[in-house]
Amino acid sequence: MTETIFSWLHVAGWGEFWWVIFGLTGQLLFSARFIIQWLASERAGRSIVPVAFWYFSILGGLVLLSYAIYRRDPVFILGQSMGVFIYSRNLWLIHAERRASS
Repeated sequence: MTETIFSWLHVAGWGEFWWVIFGLTGQLLFSARFIIQWLASERAGRSIVPVAFWYFSILGGLVLLSYAIYRRDPVFILGQSMGVFIYSRNLWLIHAERRASS
């Protein structure tokens, strides 16, 4: 059974297996942000981007960046690192706006 799972996931051992699980968790976090955005927009009756979208973006992005670094994938590393920067900046702007209005 273990060999079948390892074969299916293209891993050679438990260390790699847990990294793949880690990467899949990051992808699930990253994908969940779209569901959050969609549900918030449906509730509002217009397109909106809730703050939770940015938190899921940064969490998923950081997990995926860690996974990409482990896999030594330069394309994936570049894509995720740029995303993490943008998500962080959006959260910074949101919190700065809230501080200024209070």
